[in-house]
Parts: sequence; structure tokens; C-alpha cells
Amino acid sequence: PSYGEVLRLTDNPELRTLAGHFDALKTEPAPYQAARQLRADLARLLEDDATRQLLEDALKHYDSTTEEGFKRLHGLLERQNYRLASWRTAGDDINWRRFFDINELGGLRVERPVVFEETHAKIFELISDGMIDGLRIDHVDGLANPRGYCRQLRRRVDRLNAARPAEAAQAHVPIYVEKILAEGERLHDDWGVDGTTGYEFMNQVSLLQHDPAGKAVLCSLWSETAERPEDFMEEVRLARQLVLTGPLAGDFETVAQALLQVARYDVMTRDITLGAIRRALLELIVHFPVYRTYIGARGRREADEPFFQQALAGARTTLGEADWPLLDLLDRWLGGESLRTLPPGPARRIRRYTCTRFQQLTSPAAAKAVEDTACYRSGALLSRNDVGFDPQTFSAPVDVFHAACLTRAEHFPRNLLTTATHDHKRGEDTRARMTVISERAEWYANKVRHWRQLAYAQRQELADGPAPSAGDEMLLFQILLGSWPLDLEADDSEAVEAYCERIIKWQEKAVREAKLRSTWTDPNSEYEGACQQYVRALLLSDECKTLRTEIAAAAAELAPAGALNSLTQTLLRMTTPGVPDLYQGADYWDFSLVDPDNRRPVDFDKRRATLELQAQPAELLTNWKDARLKQWLILRTLELRRVQPRLFTEGRYLPLKVEGEHADRLIAFARELNGSWLIVVAARLASGLLGDSRTPQIPAERWGDTQVQLPDALSGHALERLFDGMAVTPKQAGLRATEILQQLPVAVLQVSISSTGESER
Repeated sequence: PSYGEVLRLTDNPELRTLAGHFDALKTEPAPYQAARQLRADLARLLEDDATRQLLEDALKHYDSTTEEGFKRLHGLLERQNYRLASWRTAGDDINWRRFFDINELGGLRVERPVVFEETHAKIFELISDGMIDGLRIDHVDGLANPRGYCRQLRRRVDRLNAARPAEAAQAHVPIYVEKILAEGERLHDDWGVDGTTGYEFMNQVSLLQHDPAGKAVLCSLWSETAERPEDFMEEVRLARQLVLTGPLAGDFETVAQALLQVARYDVMTRDITLGAIRRALLELIVHFPVYRTYIGARGRREADEPFFQQALAGARTTLGEADWPLLDLLDRWLGGESLRTLPPGPARRIRRYTCTRFQQLTSPAAAKAVEDTACYRSGALLSRNDVGFDPQTFSAPVDVFHAACLTRAEHFPRNLLTTATHDHKRGEDTRARMTVISERAEWYANKVRHWRQLAYAQRQELADGPAPSAGDEMLLFQILLGSWPLDLEADDSEAVEAYCERIIKWQEKAVREAKLRSTWTDPNSEYEGACQQYVRALLLSDECKTLRTEIAAAAAELAPAGALNSLTQTLLRMTTPGVPDLYQGADYWDFSLVDPDNRRPVDFDKRRATLELQAQPAELLTNWKDARLKQWLILRTLELRRVQPRLFTEGRYLPLKVEGEHADRLIAFARELNGSWLIVVAARLASGLLGDSRTPQIPAERWGDTQVQLPDALSGHALERLFDGMAVTPKQAGLRATEILQQLPVAVLQVSISSTGESER
């Protein structure tokens, strides 16, 4: 509404004519399209320097540094279709949807056809031209209707794929959605997508590699030292209350006001107060166990019902009993009954709008509370705190991992499998090393107590408590143990200083995300400065040389077992049902931290130079710290997938039973398709077996009588060890660990059996 006003201040006839056209926009039937053309006309006129100068002179009338200019500018701003406000008001007063609590990123309504077409035009062009082969949909739960969007996208992509150039032809363009799946939750089958981006797989591998025996010691140590709740879910509930009454308060109020309108449309509920709605809604979301539900015209989907009921039950434990009846109403209004029970009109529209905004609130509330707050407040063991993880669950047996693989093979056989992402909080090998702490919990507890005593003089006492706090100090020790570079010597001042800068950046983010002593919106410079001084003293000062040397030695002690975990993690990603997702640079050891540390430039030339398919395992194992061992394992399994693609995309997944002295320290399974068999065996929870070995290899004799039972179909058939081509003959339908794990802590064996029953290795 201000273009015409400003343009009329010039003496240029063309600009003044254009001013009239801008003024007339208010009566235009298609104002947006007309405004776009007018802006293009204005840009063309301003290509002339003299005309541009006239406009700049006109703008000087709005110079806010002068009293008259300030008044004129204020009047102009007051006539706009928006109100300028301090960014700090957004949390309470915002009336438009944004990405989490980031004011610079507005939410787009892709459910509107014109928005869908405009925002996807370039993507569709790239698919049609054969320039891209698949799509990854980030933050799909932020959409009004994820199912509808994905199905619409699938239809369009399939049509475009059919018309691709012959040289870029492919049978199918995969679509993956970034979806955080809670325990017991599964991606809906009718979205038309190929699966998730694989965060749940990262969690499944992590659970497999944590020793349940360490949980009690680690949780007790954390609670006693950090003086934070031992129960992770308590931290989650506190964090949800914080974000719903803080950064997401405006979005929360939008839903509460919408629910109030729903109540007003029924004579039996019109007296319900906004205060009561706020109380009940808050507790419902605080106890919500999943990111969101998926409400359609017929209400909530059957698969979502248990999660909603769980939230209602949780809310009743913390909500005053007088407000319980309102929970029953929320159950009805938020998808418990079909929208079609309401007649077409305002009541149905406000109910639909309320359901949409409710679902678009629970999703960011979960992300901000769990990933961005609770995961930085709870630190029993940080390897269980990552994107897509359920930190409340510390570990899981092999059977649980097998069950997840079988479900994935049945429903989403092309699901992505990832162990490192642009969003991870710890690199895949940082986590793998930290995981070893679960097997050495008492050792770790003693180390931490001792190190805190040694570092006593470095802590500062501030008005609001010690700096760093005991919790932040413990998180730091874990990060150092997990990410200390394999080749870093404690007395290499230049290299340690570079590492120190990475740790300081991580720590700043960690303390702000925790929102206990500092935040992004109100940084506590005194506390952050004291924490930074502590880190610098710890890693760089002569006074802390003994402590620094001990931490480096402890990290080195964990490193071989951590590398063993990494090899197992890598092999599982490459061979279980799904499509392995290899994050940039993670073919080498990945000891990165949270972003931006995990987005540093990758030396691809170095990686190309070390690629060697025919490298010898023994030599790679001896020099395991240079990362060629991990790269070679990925290369060998990728080559296997290239040669037998259908075995991995269509082949059966068969869990194999392990027996013997160390049966609980192995995971084994088979992949089979039309007589082609692949046997995969990998060590887990093997720190004790590894002992003081300087390499990630367990001496074969330590496996004792442990063996993998094979399917009857393989009885009497010799299998080929993939990594050296040697033949292994099963003994009484079993493979002895002493034979198959002679070279490495992981093994792949293969055999093809013809229709006549003959082996074809």
C-alpha cells in the first residue's frame, strides 16, 4: 500500500503513472499477479541512473534520523498489512506459522495447489531432465497433510519419470521422508514413499551395541553428580513445558484459541473457559509420545489411537481432576470423531483448522523439547542421545534388532539406512566409541570422579553456581573420550589447540540448547566465558597436563573397542534390508560433533587415493587408525551389492541363532534369494573379549565354542569367506566363530546353490 505514496514524491511522469497503477491494486481481481508485473515495470525503469536517483531522493523523506522523517516513516509503516514488532515478541504474539521458532523461515502452505506448483517447479524440472534420481523430504511432519502431500508428489514424480531422457531412464524415482519414529510407531504404508531417511535404523544399531549392565551405574552417576533427574522422560516433560510456554507459546495460543472457538459452536460446551483449555492442552502435549498424529476427514487413524490415549492417560496424572472432563472433549475434537459428523460450514472448518494446527504444534514441540533440550540436559551416556533416538531406552537384545529388520523388509525394503547425517549430534564413530563406556561403566565412573578432583581448581564459582556445572563438566568428559582423534598426542600443542576450538564451539551450542545456564536468545556471557576458560585450561595449560594426558590415554584405551563397534555398525548398514546412506566423509573414521562440526569440508582426493578393493585385511588391521580398514569394508560390500543387487532389495532376511560361550556377543543373519545365500556375522558388546588389544580384532581362540547355526538348506555346503576367498565348511550345521572371525571381528560368507542342490561358490 505504500508504493504509490513514495513514487508520487518524484517528478518523473512514468513513475507517477506507475504510482496510480499500484494504488489501483486494491480493486484488482488478481492483485498478486498484477503486482508482480508492476514490480517488473518498476525495476525496468530503475535501470536508468537518473530515474533511480529520483527515487532515492524521494526515499530521503522517510529518513528516520530526522523528526519529520521519523513521523512520515512511522505513518507509512502503520498503513502496511503487517505490524513491525521486536523479534522478542514472536514467541507470544506471532500469528503466522514459522519453522520451529526461527522468524526468518516462514512456513509454506504446500497444500495449496499454487504454492505446491511454485515451490516445486525447479525440482520437477530437474527430475524431468534426468538431473536428479530421488527426493528426500525434510521435516515432513510440519506439513498440514503429510499423506496428501506425499501422494500428490508421488503421482507427479511418476509422470515425470516416464518422460525422462533415455540416457537418464530409471524404473523408479525413490522418495524418502525425514520422519522421527517413536517406539512402537511405524511409517504409514499408504503415503506412496519408499521409506524414511533411516534415523530409526541408527537408533536400532545403537541399542544393539549398548550393554544393559552399565545402565544402573551410569544413570546413578549422572543423577548424583549433575543433580538432574535420572529419568529421561522427566527431563522431556520439563522441556516440553518450557518450549510450549516459551518459544512456541504463540503457536500454543493459536491452538488454544481455536479450541475455544470449537467449544463455542456447541451449546453444551460454550461455557468452557480459555484458561481450562490452556491447562488441559498443555498437559496433553507434554505427555504426547509421538511427534504427531495424522487426522483425516474420518478422524484419527487407527494406528495413531494408542498414542493419543497414552497422552490422555499421562495428562490425567498431572492435570487437576476438575479439568479431566475437558480431556474427553479434546479427545473428541482432535480427531476422535469424524469431521463428517458436523454439517458443512463454519463449525466443520474451525474443527479441521484446529486439528491441523494442533498437529503442526506437537511436532516442533517434540523436536525442540527432546532433541534440542532434553538431550543436552541428560547425560548418563551421550551415545544414546541423538536425532531419532529414544534415550529412555538404554539397550535392546539381538531379537529386537532382528524384528525391526524383518518389519522393514516386509513394509519398506528400500528404506534408507543411516548412521551419520547432517543432523547428528555425534559422528557415527564418536558414538561407537562412547558406546564402549556402557561395557566399562565402573571404570568410567572412577575416571570421572578422579578427573573432577583434578580439575577442581579450574572451575569458577559464579553467582548462579559453579562454571562449568557438574553436568556440563561430565558432558565435556564424555565428548573428549568419544571424539579425541586417533592420531592426536596430548603434548602436540598446535593440533590440540585446533581440537580445542572445535570443542569450544560444541560446548557453546550444548549449554545454549540445554537452556539451563544460557540460551540462544539470552546468552549468559559470564557462564559461557568461564566454561570456555575451563576448556582452554584443560586442553592447553601446563597446569592440566596430567589430566589432559589421562583423558587422552583413556580415549586411546576405548578406541580399539570403539573401532570394532564401528565395523559392526558399518557392516549392518551395508547388508540389512534397506539402502545404505553414506554421509559425506564417513567412509573414514567420523569423530565429528554436532553441526557445524559435522559439515566441515571433506578431503575427497585423499579418499580416492586410498580406495583399494584388493587390499589385504591383515595389513589394514595393523594400520587401522588410518581409516582404510573402514573404507575397504564399505567398498567390498558395495561391490557385493553391485554384483547381486536383487539379493539386497528383494532377498529374504533370516535371523540366525548363535550358541556357545559367547552367544550374546554375536549377531548373525542370512540374506537369500533364489538359492543365493549371504551369511553376515558381527561382534557386539565385545570389549571384554578384546581385552588390551591394540587393534579392533579379537583373538580367534577367545570365541571358544561359540558358533552360528545355519539353515538346513546350507547343510553340507562349503561357504566362501568374502574377504579372502577361503572356503569354510560348517560343522554339524554350524559355523564356528573361531573359523569365520580369524581375520576381522566381522565376516561375510556366501554360497549359491543351484536347483539341483549343487554349490556354486
